[in-house]
Amino acid sequence: MVFSSFVFLFVFLAVHLLVYALVPERAKNPVLLASSLIFYSWGGPRFLVLLMGETAASWFFALMIERADSQGRRRAALVGECVVLLGLLGIFKYAGFVLGMVQGVFGVPAEIPNIVLPIGISFYTFQLISYVCDVYRGEVHAQPAYWKLLLYSSLFHQCIAGPIVRYKTVAGEIEHRHATRSEVYSGVRRFCVGLAKKTLLANACAAAADTLVPTGSDALANQAVAGYWLGMLFYMLQIYLDFSAYSDMAIGMGRMIGFHYLENFDHPYLASSVQDFWRRWHISLSSFFRDYVYIPLGGSRCAVPVYIRNMAVVWFLTGLWHGASWNYILWGMYFFVFLLLERFVIRGRLPGPLGHAGALLVVFFGWVLFRFENFHELATVVKGMFGLAAGGLGGLSVQTVFLQNVFLLLVSIVACTDLGTRLRKRAFGLTRGNDALLAVFGVLEAATPAVLLLLSMIALAGASYNPFIYFQF
Repeated sequence: MVFSSFVFLFVFLAVHLLVYALVPERAKNPVLLASSLIFYSWGGPRFLVLLMGETAASWFFALMIERADSQGRRRAALVGECVVLLGLLGIFKYAGFVLGMVQGVFGVPAEIPNIVLPIGISFYTFQLISYVCDVYRGEVHAQPAYWKLLLYSSLFHQCIAGPIVRYKTVAGEIEHRHATRSEVYSGVRRFCVGLAKKTLLANACAAAADTLVPTGSDALANQAVAGYWLGMLFYMLQIYLDFSAYSDMAIGMGRMIGFHYLENFDHPYLASSVQDFWRRWHISLSSFFRDYVYIPLGGSRCAVPVYIRNMAVVWFLTGLWHGASWNYILWGMYFFVFLLLERFVIRGRLPGPLGHAGALLVVFFGWVLFRFENFHELATVVKGMFGLAAGGLGGLSVQTVFLQNVFLLLVSIVACTDLGTRLRKRAFGLTRGNDALLAVFGVLEAATPAVLLLLSMIALAGASYNPFIYFQF
């Protein structure tokens, strides 16, 4: 079950919010836990057993750490947590990848087992590890009630698609929380913005990208130079709009009931450098690697060779976290190289506009690496983008896709900026001292979620329906 579906919106979420609103305060957490477990088990009850088992292990190890009478026992419990959770993540996510490499070198095993990847395992594994690490550091107390820790690890708002929410961020709100009317409205509005971003923009950009730069298709080799560039531009827009949309919806649903999850994206395509991009992109993941890998290794306050090693480890793991394929590892190491160049060679000497353009270009080619797991397809696209394309420089098909999606392209680009937020603040500022303008602003604010929800429903009903196709040259 995904957030952008009729079943989730009009059955699961509607029933959950109704029941949650009607039950007394003491029953709200049990209702939220039951809803989260139902939501997660929708993808397969056997995956729920794994989630509950990993949570039980983390609950046990955290209590061991807090009750240990020596540093050695505390450290042993922390190591046990990492071995169990990272071991399970390795089996389910990376065993096939590793066995494939072994088979390629040694010819064994004869057959690689098809291991199904549990939904959201990368997210809840990191959340639980961060919880136990924070208990070890003394930043939070171990949760004595297993079911409350299970509530934290299984919260359906963010369990399967992030952001990675740390226990210390929501520990107090698990015990007690209250959502004011303004927060409920803010949550509903944020959710509807994310839903519209996903259904109206991300899905349409994905369709355009799949048309121009399809994976696993012979058509990819026959594309024109302009087709490769335009297709990857749509993919660049899609991947941000898609990821940030799910974060918007998660943050919005949390806000509706009193949870305040931290922001996960901060308009990363406005970044002035590659380092700035990673301060803005998938913030919860970047901060996880910073706080639990990079800083414990020594961070930047060390000799240059050690710093380079620390960076290499972090970016290797960052790439590997995204998928069990060499292209993701290459993607991570690609950013590692450019971050080193910025630190030791460029040193902030690029003027603002040039720095921004350079960062966008680096990110753009990074998404080329990210999209294609097949290295032959990756080479085809890279060569094609630099003029070695079988389809020439352009063509009627590329022109047609561009003209059909030109307004989608423009709206998506604007959606990647903070223009909407700035205009909204500016409009609110104009209402001060003017009751008529304030009334108009209030009506527009109240109508925005409803309009976005209606447009999203139309898009969902039409599946690959693209409303922007009617605005073309």
